[in-house]
Amino acid sequence: MNRYHGICQRYHGQNVRITHRDGNVHVGRIVRVTPTHVFIQPYRGRGGGYGMGYYGRRYGGYGWGAAYGIGLGFIAGVALAGIFFW
Repeated sequence: MNRYHGICQRYHGQNVRITHRDGNVHVGRIVRVTPTHVFIQPYRGRGGGYGMGYYGRRYGGYGWGAAYGIGLGFIAGVALAGIFFW
């Protein structure tokens, strides 16, 4: 758990791809890290690109959703997500 806490602290404010132990994948920006949870603001884009001009908008399925917490003990992997948006 300490390993992923450190990784999440380092990537705070960055777009990441978090893989959950059960296979779920979370893609979004890390907005907060506590000793037990990482809070991610999910990116809800479809298809190409990173959502230029769509930050904070909810129409059409693009933009950023509400942040939610993921327990650090359930994380199987964390990677920077910049490459996943292209």
